[in-house]
Amino acid sequence: MPAKPKSGQAPSAPDLSGAAVLKQLERIVSSPDLRVSERGRGFLHYVVEETLAGRADRIKAYAIAIEVFGRDETFDAQNDPVVRIEAGRLRRALEYYYLAAGTDDPILIDIPKGGYVPTFALRRKEKGAEPQVPGAPPSKVSYTHGGLSSYAIATLGLVIVVLLAFLFWRDTDPGPVAGDTLEASLPREPVLVVAPFVGLGKEDTAKLYAARLTEEITAQMARFRELTVLGRETTATLAPIADQQRLQGELGVDFLVEGSVRTSSNRIRVTARLIDTSNEAIIWVQSYDDDIEAQDLLEIETDIASQMAMAIAQPYGIIFRPESTRPTNNPPAEMSAYRCTLEFYAYRRSPSEAKHRDVRDCLERAIARYPGYATAWAMLSHLHTDEARLEFNPRQGQGAAIDRALEAAQRAVALEPRNVRALQAQMLALFYAKRDEEALEIGERALALNPNDTELLGEFGTRVAQSGDWQRGLDLIGQARARNPGYAGHYSGLMAACAYMMGDVEQALVHLRQADPSKWLYYYGFAAMIYTDLGMVSEAAEARERFQGLRPQFFENLEAELLKRNFKPADRERLREAGMRAGFIQPDPVN
Repeated sequence: MPAKPKSGQAPSAPDLSGAAVLKQLERIVSSPDLRVSERGRGFLHYVVEETLAGRADRIKAYAIAIEVFGRDETFDAQNDPVVRIEAGRLRRALEYYYLAAGTDDPILIDIPKGGYVPTFALRRKEKGAEPQVPGAPPSKVSYTHGGLSSYAIATLGLVIVVLLAFLFWRDTDPGPVAGDTLEASLPREPVLVVAPFVGLGKEDTAKLYAARLTEEITAQMARFRELTVLGRETTATLAPIADQQRLQGELGVDFLVEGSVRTSSNRIRVTARLIDTSNEAIIWVQSYDDDIEAQDLLEIETDIASQMAMAIAQPYGIIFRPESTRPTNNPPAEMSAYRCTLEFYAYRRSPSEAKHRDVRDCLERAIARYPGYATAWAMLSHLHTDEARLEFNPRQGQGAAIDRALEAAQRAVALEPRNVRALQAQMLALFYAKRDEEALEIGERALALNPNDTELLGEFGTRVAQSGDWQRGLDLIGQARARNPGYAGHYSGLMAACAYMMGDVEQALVHLRQADPSKWLYYYGFAAMIYTDLGMVSEAAEARERFQGLRPQFFENLEAELLKRNFKPADRERLREAGMRAGFIQPDPVN
């Protein structure tokens, strides 16, 4: 990063010297948010360095194939599309980088479609000509930064900052090609783009709100790593009613978010919808209304964008529901890597030993093909943790399951340090390895990266509760339930457990009645204890019988089960006494 100026000295303006461009190049290739293989990074190094050296005219597919990809002199670009495919991946990765870690980087590096020669431009806050590196081709791009994303708008009368953008063209990715290494590609995840929201009415303020809301929605969606979200630069090139042929053919978009903003007196109304570009079907529509005078407008925009991101992009959102995804002709034994993630979330909704085995096998096939797929490693870590804590499909001769869980989680975090699913897996594995403080620190960090991820929020809240802070755990899980009511059957069960452990049996019953026995493995166990303490004898007996049929060994080995789950001594004693009252544990005979 640039050194701070000395006291009294104005900060130096960014420049486009060769040294400055190389510094920006190193910042990009060293970032985990550049989601390409080492070969992709080598590609970027090569084309930037050749351009700066004045050899841009040499940057052709043949030269790249030989000097970067190790092909021999027989390479034929017509029959081997490896350079074109890798260039497409690199363009998409650069766009994502500037949407994520590179939002404030001073220099913009682009590889315009139609060739492989990069262009360089200063990020600027004012309109005007973009300076170019001497010898580089004229840039077709311009950027405006700071107005929309900084929200530095104090009154409704400020001039609208128009987002000037360049076109990041996208190749359709046909999958691995001959000669690719396994590390050279990642599985194709759903691709989403947010079209510019339309400001309706005569007031300029509606157009201003629409522009700001478009950027905020894009930023909120981009926090979810299971999606590829095209950045603000692509968004700005789209018409409000996007060309479906271009979305699919040129940009490879699977899902389109579009909408409108209308203002009248003190009200703002936002209407949004999600479109499946394969058939132009509208699969989700929602309207939001608010009072501009009762709440700060920027808070309203952030809240609307958060609600949309949670409804659409989170792991249990519209895109990741099996009924909303596109059918596959592949049999279950040959599921795509993306399909494995859908199966993982289905397993998380209703855990079972059979689903555990199938999803674990699927994920292991996925990482064999895509060893750089961080999300798959994270999910596999979860399954190893479930093997340890639930004894699902134990494997012999492969070491302790929790050690395998830690190893897989660490691999996921090493691949993508900002991947929330990877951090969540690491938190869970560390917690069950009885490394509580480390686990909760990582959970806090992951939550800061994406507070809208209810899968993470509920998991983190559960670990906080199990660590002994039942009230905060209850509050966090309650937030997850409020933001994701479709998963309330599970969260309500966890909230019942929290309330019971704090001694509020009446409130525990309220939450229990909202829980779904098929979504929470310990429903009948806690139900028996809650009913017993409330004097509901017949209900308690029925729940006890159901739980013993499902988990006959649990209370027989209660101390070991609770130790395995990292319950604190006082909480273990409380559950042992409750189990005795409910008839799960017979009191020791009096000598």
